Amino acid sequence: MVKNRRLESEGPIFGIRHLQCLLVFCGLSVAYALRVNLSVAIVAMTDRNDSNPDFDEYKWTEKTKSLVLSSFFWGYVVTQVPAGSLAHKFGGKVMLLLGIGVCSVLTVLTPICAKLGDWKLVCGLRVIQGLSQGFLFPSTHTILSKWAPVEERGTLGTYSYSGAQFGTVVMLATSGVVASSSMGWPGIFYISGGVGMVWTFAWFAWGASSPAEYKKISPEEKKLIETSLGCASKPEENTAPMKTPWCRILTSVPFLVLTLVHCTHNWGFWTLLTEIPTYMKNILGMDIKSNALLSALPYTAMFLMCFVFSTLQSTLSRHQCIPLSVSRKLFNSIGHWIPMITLIALGYVGADRINLAIVLLTITVGINASTYLGFQVNHIDLSPNFAGVLMGITNCAANIMSIIAPLIVGFIVTDEKSSAQWRFIFFIAAGFYFIGNLLFVVFGKTTVQSWNDMESSRVAKERDGNCAESQH
Repeated sequence: MVKNRRLESEGPIFGIRHLQCLLVFCGLSVAYALRVNLSVAIVAMTDRNDSNPDFDEYKWTEKTKSLVLSSFFWGYVVTQVPAGSLAHKFGGKVMLLLGIGVCSVLTVLTPICAKLGDWKLVCGLRVIQGLSQGFLFPSTHTILSKWAPVEERGTLGTYSYSGAQFGTVVMLATSGVVASSSMGWPGIFYISGGVGMVWTFAWFAWGASSPAEYKKISPEEKKLIETSLGCASKPEENTAPMKTPWCRILTSVPFLVLTLVHCTHNWGFWTLLTEIPTYMKNILGMDIKSNALLSALPYTAMFLMCFVFSTLQSTLSRHQCIPLSVSRKLFNSIGHWIPMITLIALGYVGADRINLAIVLLTITVGINASTYLGFQVNHIDLSPNFAGVLMGITNCAANIMSIIAPLIVGFIVTDEKSSAQWRFIFFIAAGFYFIGNLLFVVFGKTTVQSWNDMESSRVAKERDGNCAESQH
């Protein structure tokens, strides 16, 4: 009750912490637009009949196009773990600024690179873009761990990460129009890269790694944040970054479970993202990629559901209906086990039920938004001080699964028109969803781990009373 009165009486309704989350939302929107722009533009780049015919056309084979599209993730996986450590050492603001800033500049240079070096130079450029975006999620988690009070962690985290879906929706829905305009397919890269540069300047001016770095924050809001996080992390002023306890982290059961659930999530999500268009073309007789608005529909649903789930979680938290641990596991179960059911059902939908297939696909992707209130914010629960490091490790492992999953599909689906083979793929993805969430429900934790702050463990007992309140 004391905690709730404090939250109601201190700090503005829209404070600096909300500004930071808004900026992060815009940054993730830009980052995902830069990530998916080539998947749309490459259609126009290789077939001028699909866009403005006045621009260059490249005779790239399907193998070459797949190579170019996948090259982003080669770099993306590499920088995940070091990104977490660098964000912990130098602050989330600097690393996020460099990551999106570099990616934006390279995006603007994409058309000229294609002209000068054909697909090889574009492939190299995308690898560097992947390297730069590897800093994205570890830096975002580090920022949220410093700005989001424990009571608002799920809501602010969901609002911030919903930018990923928003950027995907905007890019998928507008790229076709831009490619057909007088700007042609190069306009896709010029516009998205230009917007990224604008965001970089805005983040440089108004972004901050922590409340301690933001000079104009009100004393009330700063006190609200630091009081809430006081039992989970030390004040940052005059404090050098702590040494990362790698051994303790890598042998922590709650963290290992978190890594596994992140991997199983990515297996299901990326199987869906990369293979559903092929399935709908060969089994249902339609090409979902040919309709930009239809391609964006599942991600529009996911974006909107972010706000539905965050509002629900905020209401439950405000009325103290369920403990934090139950909340995390409940929303993660919604985000994994409902898609598990719809994936299985999708495998039995025939070509005569196209509308039903689209509904199931939209539900499967849209309900995934619930995981933002589940495992995706659990890194901060376990260790606010090393949240970026944890995110870097789990995201690295999970994105390796993202690369492997499509390869397994290619191994199993030898006949793309075989419903039985595709059904087996959906069963595998559904099985990963089931197992991953089951492990999280049974072994997942939300309490701050002892290795979060080794130096202050000596005085932990003196603060147990206050910590219990902050950690629910």
